[in-house]
Amino acid sequence: MPGHDGDISWPVLRRIVQDWAGESAELAEVKPLIGGCINTTLLLVTHKGDRAVLKISQHRVNRAYEREAHQLELLRRFELPVPAVYRCHIGSLDHPDSFLLMEYVPGMNLAEAKTQLGPEDLDQLQVELAELMVALHSHTDETYHRVTPEPSPTYTSWPRFFHDIYDPIWRETEKSKLLPVKCRKQIGKIHDRMDRLIGHNDVPRLVHWDFWSTNLLVRRDEGGRWRVAALLDPNCKYAHAEAEIAYMELFHTITPAFMRAYQQHRRMDAGYYRIRRAVYQLYPLIDHVHLFGQEYVKPLTEVVDRLSAVV
Repeated sequence: MPGHDGDISWPVLRRIVQDWAGESAELAEVKPLIGGCINTTLLLVTHKGDRAVLKISQHRVNRAYEREAHQLELLRRFELPVPAVYRCHIGSLDHPDSFLLMEYVPGMNLAEAKTQLGPEDLDQLQVELAELMVALHSHTDETYHRVTPEPSPTYTSWPRFFHDIYDPIWRETEKSKLLPVKCRKQIGKIHDRMDRLIGHNDVPRLVHWDFWSTNLLVRRDEGGRWRVAALLDPNCKYAHAEAEIAYMELFHTITPAFMRAYQQHRRMDAGYYRIRRAVYQLYPLIDHVHLFGQEYVKPLTEVVDRLSAVV
């Protein structure tokens, strides 16, 4: 019997596969994939060669899978390249494991692909990615809110929604001994002035909200050209699209070729480069200090110093 990481029983996996691929389907192989810290992610392969990706949380009610399935189906309706959802189950007394079963999309993430991409290939891929982001951000709404299967709070004010997203994270990180006292005070001032710092004249736009190299799957097509295969792990919101661009810049997902192509459709003004980009990069760094610790303190303090000069 093929092995796999973790202690998820073979009968559990077999039942999931047969519910998806039919009673005659049998597991041939199980491989671990990169996943989150609260779930196990596996590639399931049947004897007939059918493949699917399984995210599973054992003995846990994990409603994040419902949200992810809902968002993937929304993005798929908008004709964006995302995996199809096969099954979604939230843990119950009869079947206590929560899971999301999805289409397997072959390819590699952008970070891996960069070791093989020449400069021209990378530029071409970045232009395609820019076109996808323009298409994603073209979907608008009247209010700012999280994209969830159930109704969620809505906001007419972008700074208020931004506070709703990051207030809990900042309250926790503010207690951290990793942050120098001066830095903590500077962030507090920035946090209190959010209305002035990130006000804008745009409308709420659909964003992925966790778009970095690991969540972008790419592969060569039959002609040898590198293409975007899939956008993975959405955390969708209707938000200010500039926050997404700043996040992608922060984690080096995008290059100048992306920015040139994207700004042919939606140009960032001077306020983005002077203030908003730094604000939008500060808060993911606060979150990363909270989650991962010391290695993100230096980049966070560098962003705080840049902002303190203009705030």
